[in-house]
Parts: sequence; structure tokens; C-alpha cells
Amino acid sequence: MPNISPVLEVKGLKTYFQTEDGVLRAVDDVSFCVGRGETLGVVGESGCGKSVTAKSILQLLPRPKAKIVSGEILYYGSGDTPIDIAKLDPHGNDMRNLRGNEISMIFQEPMTSLNPVYTIGDQIIESVCLHLGMNKKAARQRAIEMLERVGIPDPAQRVDQYPHEFSGGMRQRAMIAMALSCNPQFIIADEPTTALDVTVEAQIMNLMADLQQEFGMSIMLITHDLGVIADMADRVVVMYSGTVVETGTTEEIFHNPRHPYTQGLLASIPKVGEDQRLVAIPGTVPNLKNLPPNWCYFAPRCTNAKDRCAARQPPLVELSSGRMVRCWSCAMEVESA
Repeated sequence: MPNISPVLEVKGLKTYFQTEDGVLRAVDDVSFCVGRGETLGVVGESGCGKSVTAKSILQLLPRPKAKIVSGEILYYGSGDTPIDIAKLDPHGNDMRNLRGNEISMIFQEPMTSLNPVYTIGDQIIESVCLHLGMNKKAARQRAIEMLERVGIPDPAQRVDQYPHEFSGGMRQRAMIAMALSCNPQFIIADEPTTALDVTVEAQIMNLMADLQQEFGMSIMLITHDLGVIADMADRVVVMYSGTVVETGTTEEIFHNPRHPYTQGLLASIPKVGEDQRLVAIPGTVPNLKNLPPNWCYFAPRCTNAKDRCAARQPPLVELSSGRMVRCWSCAMEVESA
């Protein structure tokens, strides 16, 4: 782990789904940490386990089908003694006190995340009354202040409107206002700019950066957009088939990617001023229900795969402080050093 003061530390997290066809290992031995005041970017193809990891942190899994099988989710909060979220009752008071109060989440589709039969204000007021103990009048004023802070015009009027009366960008701003209403220390932003045009996307990301600087909160940013990661993230976690395959600072990941999957992701980005075909990663994502027990999961798609890649899962090796890669080429490099 990097030498930082963590607000959240995930160690060996395994979250499995029980299906009719067998066990689906959606998150399989994932470890990372988020420092105080930093933005950690989490990237990877759809189905790689990003959102399930986020929902595991908040204990929002669809039970009983989904279950945290093993691992630790250590939340440090304001003290030095961490709380292991993985051991908390998802429906207990301890988890309710954390969720929305100290750890909040911005969901990827606000139209389905906001309740259509309640006003925007009522949905913010409910959280403020529950966690901050305010009366309804004070909570309403707090809701208006938060809507104004995230750039929604006429907040005193908009607070009484319903989600369908907001545009896509305004709904996303309302979601951010709701997430920040109780001054959380840690925000999980799961694809916060999904379905937004590029202009509104830039406004939302700039808003999040400004609010992070104002409140000093930590952000776990889940996205497919590597351009957003380059602009926002301090460090990056790359996930593939439920595992972490590479971690490092944003500069390290973009300028010196070591895992073939990370290299493939970066090679698929169009470059300004270059007239050339984009490079696609060959093959398809493996079925999480039928993962090879001993293989490197990326081996069937890797152009540099060797015999050992199909014999045993590579370990996550540390190349330098906080620089981790799950690849046999890097593991052999460390062994020979």
C-alpha cells in the first residue's frame, strides 16, 4: 500500500453471487486504499467488478444472492481505530449511521436513483433530519443551500420540484447535493456523468473538484472515461474480471502502464492530431461463472502470454511504493532484481 493516511482501506475483498448456474465471483481478492482528501480512479470494462466493489463498501448488495465472502473494508473516519464495514449488519444502526452520513454515493443514473414521487427537497431533507438531527424547517433551508452550492438556479423554487422536472445535468447536480448534504468524509461516484453530453460532463466534474477542495473529502471515482481519470484522479486502480491488475499514480499509469490490459485500454484512446486506426483488445471478457481456476484471467486475450500464464494466477507484485501489477512478466522482473 502507498505511504498515505487512509480514510478507507479494502483488503482481500471477495463478493460472490449465488446464481442458478453456480457461483459468480464478481469481486475476487480486491485490495486498495483511498487517502484522505485524494481522488482514487477505478477503471475497467463493464462487468469487471467496479460497481459491486462500491456497493460492497456501502453494504448495498442484493441479498441473499450476493454476499461478502471474505476480506476487510476498513473505514477510519475521524479516528485512528478503523471500523470493519464487512462485519457490520447491513440493516443495523451502525451501518445506517455510516451510510449517507460519513460515506455517500453518487449513483450512475439519477433518474432511476431519485424517487419520482417525492420532491428533490424532501429527499435531501430526509437524509439531513436522519443524520444531522435537524428539524424540518432547518433541514429545508439546508437543502436549499446545497442546491444553490451545486449550481442549481432558483433553489428555493426548485427544492419543491420533482425529478422529472429537472434536466439530466440538474438531476445529477441534485444527486451530488444529496450526497454532500451531511458533509461526508468519503464519496463514491459511480459513473457520475453517464448519459450526459460532454459540456455538462465537464461542468459536473469541475463542480466535484471544487466541492472536494472546499470540503476536503475523499472521492472514489468509477468511470470508463480515461480522460476524466487523467483530469481528476490522483491514483488509479485498474480492474479486470473481478480482480485488481494494476495500481499506481495517474502519471505512472498513463505514462508507463505495465499490465497488458492497461496498455490495451490506453492504446484504444484516440489521440489528437494522429490519423491512425484505434487498437482493439482482442477476444472477449471471460464469463465470471467459469473463470479458469489457475490461469491469468487476461491470458486468452494477451498478445504476450507465455506458458506460465496458463498454469497459475500471477500474484499482485509491488514494483515500487504503491505501484502494484498482477502480471507474470512483472513478477519475474521483481524476482530477478
